[in-house]
Amino acid sequence: MFQSPAPLQSRFEVHDRKQFEIKLEYQPSGADETRYLVEAYLFLPGSLNIDAETYPRADFYADIHNYVRFKTPVMAVNELLCSDTSPLVRLEAWLRTGMGSEKDVVYQAKLLSCVLRGALRRFATGVESRCEGPVSLPTDACAALESEVIAMQAGVSQVLERFRAWLRAVGELHLQERSRASLRLVDEYVSLLVEGGFRRSVADMKALPRGEPWHGLRKGLMEAVLREEAYRKEHRLRSVLSPTGDNEEYILRLGFLKKFCMNVLFLSSKRRQKRQGWEEMLFALAAGVAMTVATAVAFWAQERYAQASLNFFLILVVGYMVKDRIKEGLRRMLSRVAAMHLADRTTDLVDPVTGRVIGACEERVDYGPSLKVPDAVAALRQRDDFLTATQGELSETVIRYQKQIVLDARHLPRTQRGLTGVTDILRLNVERFLRDMDEPELALEYVDLADMSVGHIRGTKRYPVDMVFRFTVEEESDKCQDSVQFVRLVLDRNGIQRMQRFSDPGPGAPPSRSGWKSAA
Repeated sequence: MFQSPAPLQSRFEVHDRKQFEIKLEYQPSGADETRYLVEAYLFLPGSLNIDAETYPRADFYADIHNYVRFKTPVMAVNELLCSDTSPLVRLEAWLRTGMGSEKDVVYQAKLLSCVLRGALRRFATGVESRCEGPVSLPTDACAALESEVIAMQAGVSQVLERFRAWLRAVGELHLQERSRASLRLVDEYVSLLVEGGFRRSVADMKALPRGEPWHGLRKGLMEAVLREEAYRKEHRLRSVLSPTGDNEEYILRLGFLKKFCMNVLFLSSKRRQKRQGWEEMLFALAAGVAMTVATAVAFWAQERYAQASLNFFLILVVGYMVKDRIKEGLRRMLSRVAAMHLADRTTDLVDPVTGRVIGACEERVDYGPSLKVPDAVAALRQRDDFLTATQGELSETVIRYQKQIVLDARHLPRTQRGLTGVTDILRLNVERFLRDMDEPELALEYVDLADMSVGHIRGTKRYPVDMVFRFTVEEESDKCQDSVQFVRLVLDRNGIQRMQRFSDPGPGAPPSRSGWKSAA
């Protein structure tokens, strides 16, 4: 029995100096429709000069990069060799039966690279976690790591051997040149994956003793790395690391191959102008109300004054002015009403293989004086006297970003472990936040008590940006799950310096008086 994963999992990390990444994994339980609501509250110091005028909604959305894809199917290497759902087994079955199109063959080959990538990442992460502790591992841990490395090395070798034997057999068939080129690129990517995964594992084993069995394990992994490097050289591929060069082409090809092979998992997006249609109807209503007022004024003036008189002319002019102001005022008011109840952007999520709509995504951004921060979110930040006392007194801008994902389980693919989940990767570019920051370093006067000499010491100017995330999962069975995460980004003019993650103190817990406690 496989353990059911959580309906929503989150991971936060700094992607680079200018981008913060949130990775969300949605896993429907089987209900026909599941809703995932993600709310992000950003608390920006007033000195950053961020508000609705200097940072409008269009700029905020321009700083967000969103990637939505299916979760990579989880398979161990031994499952890749024998499971009926394995892409490798299906490729070999196609060669025997010929049932399926060339498009299906390329899809399964790309999927094989994605599944192998996941297995190699889990292997490398496992080696790293085991080697983080003491250098002298317990006997049982040594045996487990040794058997895991040997099994992984042997399993990957079999996968490569069978896949390349399949490629040689396919080379004798009359496939289109585009399909042949795609399969060659998949082969190159698989080779790079094995090299990168094993090289990373050897690097993580650097703290282990030089003697046996660790020397033999390292040597075996590096021999596999060298075999893959020689394989690419033999086929005249330029994705080979150079110890003395800048490896520009290596990085370029690796990035291209990753996108090319993983595009079978990424969902395509079809934007719908849902809010625009409603706004046009509301604006037409505003124009109708304004015209009604102007027409009523014109009728009244026609009965009261002669049409050729000056008074009639002036009343019509004033009536038109009032009509124009009523129309614009109603447009602004109805636009605010629409913003409160309608999403800024609505997108359909489409399966790249079947072309079916599997769900929808709605996004909204709110900020300004009218935005109310929930008590639960505000209380989460009250962990020391500084924030507890200054909330509401020192100026700060609060931005709320809401995203609702609706998934239809009936249209999601199924694997041996159940429904395929969806991975949502959201990257926020913080470069706009840095524009009005002070210089990151300054000099502080310092008096040496020994001889009362005055000197200078280094000071660092950084800005905290708090982010509170609230996740809600709603199923058709009316089950609802809520969770909250609190993250702080520490920024200076050069970008993100570090990220701190804080645990929920729990309901009724008193604020901490000892300052912030950073989570790993």
